[in-house]
Amino acid sequence: MALLDRFRRLVQKPGSVDLEPFRAIAEEAGRREERVRALTDAELTAAASVPDLVADLPEFCAIGREAARRAIGERPFDVQLTGTLALLSGHVAEMATGEGKTLAGALAAAGYALRGERVHVMSVNDYLARRDAEWMGPLYALLGVTVDAIGQASTPDERRAAYGADVVYAPVSEIGFDLLRDRLVTDPADAVQRAASVALVDEADSVLVDEAMVPLVLAGAADLDPADPRYADLVRRLRPGLHYATDEEARNVQLTAAGSREVERVLGLDLYAPENLATLTAVNVALHAEVLLRRDVDYIVRDGAVKLISESRGRVALLQRWPDGLQAAVEAKEELAASPSGEILDSITVQELVGRYPVRCGMTGTAMAVAGQLTEFYGLQIAVVPPNRPRVRDDEPDRLYATTADKEVAVVEEIVAAHASGRPVLVGTGDVAESERLARRLVRAGVDPVVLNAKNDAEEAAIIAEAGAPGAVTVSTQMAGRGTDIRLGGGPGAPVPGTAPAEQEGARREQVAAAGGLLVIGTGRYHSSRLDDQLRGRAGRQGDPGGSVFFTSLQDDLVTRYAPDETYRGPIGDEGRVEDKGAHWIVGHAQRVAEGVDLELHRNTWRYNQLIGLQRREVLTERDAVLTGDAADTAMAADAPAKHAELVKIAGAGAVAEAARQVVLYQLDRCWAEHLAFLAELREGIHLRSLGRGLDPLVEFNREAVPAGKRLLGDARRRSVAAFEELTATAEGVDLDAAGLKRPSATWTYLVHDNPFGSLDERALRGLISMFKGRRR
Repeated sequence: MALLDRFRRLVQKPGSVDLEPFRAIAEEAGRREERVRALTDAELTAAASVPDLVADLPEFCAIGREAARRAIGERPFDVQLTGTLALLSGHVAEMATGEGKTLAGALAAAGYALRGERVHVMSVNDYLARRDAEWMGPLYALLGVTVDAIGQASTPDERRAAYGADVVYAPVSEIGFDLLRDRLVTDPADAVQRAASVALVDEADSVLVDEAMVPLVLAGAADLDPADPRYADLVRRLRPGLHYATDEEARNVQLTAAGSREVERVLGLDLYAPENLATLTAVNVALHAEVLLRRDVDYIVRDGAVKLISESRGRVALLQRWPDGLQAAVEAKEELAASPSGEILDSITVQELVGRYPVRCGMTGTAMAVAGQLTEFYGLQIAVVPPNRPRVRDDEPDRLYATTADKEVAVVEEIVAAHASGRPVLVGTGDVAESERLARRLVRAGVDPVVLNAKNDAEEAAIIAEAGAPGAVTVSTQMAGRGTDIRLGGGPGAPVPGTAPAEQEGARREQVAAAGGLLVIGTGRYHSSRLDDQLRGRAGRQGDPGGSVFFTSLQDDLVTRYAPDETYRGPIGDEGRVEDKGAHWIVGHAQRVAEGVDLELHRNTWRYNQLIGLQRREVLTERDAVLTGDAADTAMAADAPAKHAELVKIAGAGAVAEAARQVVLYQLDRCWAEHLAFLAELREGIHLRSLGRGLDPLVEFNREAVPAGKRLLGDARRRSVAAFEELTATAEGVDLDAAGLKRPSATWTYLVHDNPFGSLDERALRGLISMFKGRRR
């Protein structure tokens, strides 16, 4: 088996789970359906509560199917039960759009709960978590399983109650933030989470791959200087090519000699003198913010604040921010008030968060493209569940053009023609700016499109609901619709006199089907073929007619960034169309390079975070012993016996034990926050030293990080003893203020968006692009 897995990875074709056992179970469930249907609701609930029910999988499937039919009016197809069984076996179920992943996931979550396990269903946002919990609530109730949901606005009491349910739906970020906050409580009663053994991840590829290394951060108020607006003004006046230059991937920018002289002239100092290192750093960060981060591409400005845009989804990345220095520089660039900044108290990556669960499973429409990563990083296999009805969507080959201008003309012509025939069109663009530019061109061509991008993401569900209406044209970024189906015929539409609403809906559906169904148009390949497939998947749901086509050009950002050395000199047809296979190979090659680089960055970042995770677990083991036991009191009695005896005599043993607990917890948390800051600085600086000497940055990082981690608990204990010695007491209790236990006046959570121009180790990995470029046809 291991040899087979290695062979599959070698040929880059990871295998999927054998579905035959699952199909046999679903068929047996069908044979039991008539008997189960005769049960009353009370008998059905009682049958679901039979011990070891889930050990009899056909019986569980039959009961779950009947419960779904009664509770929510949906009878699961055999393929949905197959997906449920894949999830119950700890796999990732790949199910196409519209095939009922939500119901399959709910049945699996209920199955785990009936086994006695607590389940966290990880969603990507508040809306989907709340929607799915409420939608599936009657099903859970009929099966005797409790369910709840958590969102950003949930109070601590609401969170505590929700985590007490058998199944809780929540955004993955909220689960992570609650974990971080619980790690810093000083009273066990303040914690909100309860341990869960199962993580069931919706949109598994997005969460487990695209966002795997995103750090979730708990920060505390600290006095940090905001970005100086002078630097934003200065770099705004610098000229490209003369004062600064970017690398070929537009991931880095640096001052030229002329640029350095200009900066020194304006600031009146030697920029590279040791005492001006902070100024040099601030200027470089301001330059990165000005040149590399583009408004309406990488971020938008809404309600007086910078809102980051998720590259993989096109939506506003809620709660995300860049590292403090870069975030402040962008705010200065946009002349906005600085957002709060502070010291990082604790953090965890999404990958480490999910890895904490003994059982992991997930569902998505596009898993096979990242099957190798899901196996490598999570030990997960893919179960490719076929659709209930055969897919009839017509996926056309790419239409390639020599220039961006030629491509955009062709895109507009295609949309206008489809719109004239009454066919609905969904257009996927690369960013906000492109979506708005295309919308303006369509208006000039006589088409009035609906625009869906990060600027109006609150209306996403309503816009997507209408995207399948006759003649509808929806121009969107990559956010277009994961989690929301596009139904042919769309929403209610204009009333037709003399016909019932159901008849009107059927008439609109027939009209759209006759026109060819929903047409999906991509205005360029994304950096991952999986994102292309996600966009295509908006059409052709449940056997509906539909089509898709991508328009690309040799001037697309994907090509110029990842295959800049590949020059096409072949024939170009009318209106700039390029048919040559070699030219099409260049586009595919650029996408493969982008995917390869992203994978290596993921692997490299994970190597660093593995050590940090091990060190954090060691600290947490010590902290839990202090929080829930008498470890702190025992330690202080041993290390400061005279002081301990003095305090006990005055305030009593109980008060002293609590004071010892608070002192040790504070010092453990303080040492960990300082250790995180040390590791962040070490990781950046290690490359300046190691790369110049031809050393492995990771080895050099570990050489310093490992001893620092081993010293941490000892340092915390010594600090605890010193602080304990400073305590004073009265008969009323122990005065903790004397020990200087000043925790942050405020805390907040956010996600750190990957530095868009890469940390130094990531920039070093950009050399991989050259390696991939060297591979020829």
